[in-house]
Amino acid sequence: MVEILKVDNENRLQVTEDDQILAEKNKEIANKFFAAKHYEAAIDSYTIAISHNPYMAAYYANRAFAYIKTELYGAAIRDADSSIKLDATYTKGYYRRAVANMGLGKLNDAVKDFRAVVKVTPKDEDAKRKLSECEKEIKRIKFENAIAFEDPTESVIPDITKIVIEPSYAGPNLSESGPTPEFITEFLSHLKDQKKLHKKYVYQILLAALDLFTASPTIEDIKIPSGTKLTVCGDIHGQFYDLMNIFAKNGHPSRENKYLFNGDFVDRGSFSVECILTLLVYKIWNPECIYLTRGNHETDDMNRVYGFEGEVTNKYSKDMFKLFSKIFNAVPLGNLVEEKIFVIHGGLFTRDDVTMDEIRKIDRFRQPGSTGIMCELLWSDPQPEKGRNPSKRGVGIQFGPDVTKTFCDLNKLDCVIRSHEVKQDGYTIDHDGK
Repeated sequence: MVEILKVDNENRLQVTEDDQILAEKNKEIANKFFAAKHYEAAIDSYTIAISHNPYMAAYYANRAFAYIKTELYGAAIRDADSSIKLDATYTKGYYRRAVANMGLGKLNDAVKDFRAVVKVTPKDEDAKRKLSECEKEIKRIKFENAIAFEDPTESVIPDITKIVIEPSYAGPNLSESGPTPEFITEFLSHLKDQKKLHKKYVYQILLAALDLFTASPTIEDIKIPSGTKLTVCGDIHGQFYDLMNIFAKNGHPSRENKYLFNGDFVDRGSFSVECILTLLVYKIWNPECIYLTRGNHETDDMNRVYGFEGEVTNKYSKDMFKLFSKIFNAVPLGNLVEEKIFVIHGGLFTRDDVTMDEIRKIDRFRQPGSTGIMCELLWSDPQPEKGRNPSKRGVGIQFGPDVTKTFCDLNKLDCVIRSHEVKQDGYTIDHDGK
């Protein structure tokens, strides 16, 4: 059993030999879970180890690594801080904190810790590589900010009438009037063969989508007439063939077979361009067959870190990515189904008095920032406990069933549907069905 002792004028738990043994045993169990990529189980076992011996810097650094693997960067930073507090010479604590800050796009904070790691371990090639990546990205962002126009939209929109279709191009041709069912069939077949759509047609799609979303409200109201259905899909993250499988099993989008893709269309997967173009083509063809919600990965910081910016630049151009960014800024922040079901990517708020009217008035044509109700719509997560807690992600909050009930009651909603998390069985029903 542990007991309170007076050590260096602080109350501190004395760790018995039995507790030390149990702590090490659970650490080893956690390490095996981690090696098998069962990160949540690893987190649980590291937590048990810490409960038996809360004074081992390595335990916190190891759990931080598992949190990083599950992208809970806020929790990782807190554990890294604990590790460093226990042992200021423990290099892995600084490294874990740097990687977590890098994941959040906090590059200046990441650089400080990577420099500390490289100074102590100059042969650490991974740390040197990540430090170099952060420094280059910081310089690039500073340069772009320095040369940015007050309104850069015009600089990224070419005169598509002057873009020439080369005689060698053998892909689908998009008419000036927009997509047809025949074009969509040929277009999807072309993408399945991992061939690129001509940039002229991509720009044509993007400009039409930009106009459509710019004219849309911040919260889209969706009706489901008799004889039709609406399927809500969570994060697809650039998995184009998974998207095709959804359509193969559940039917392609149409007036009768509507879809709502609830954010995080891009990043991580290698076919993010193909995914978002597919969704936009359907949206342009028939705006009532498909609806989109902006996710936390429809933002510049996430796109830089998780691959979409690089993918667009590699497949087409940097200017095209800037146009995608404009479109993401215009995508609605949520959808309200039959006035009763609120569909958002992330979650609820730090305040209990947020109304649908307030949400509808958000100026969404921007990056969401790291605080405020726009940020929370994209980032927050539910928790089983009542009340609110800091987010393990490091952005947004965690909110309990009482928060959900208060929000639904205030706004006369039946429930909230949200995405943003992987669930073993595809979905869960939480907060008493709310």
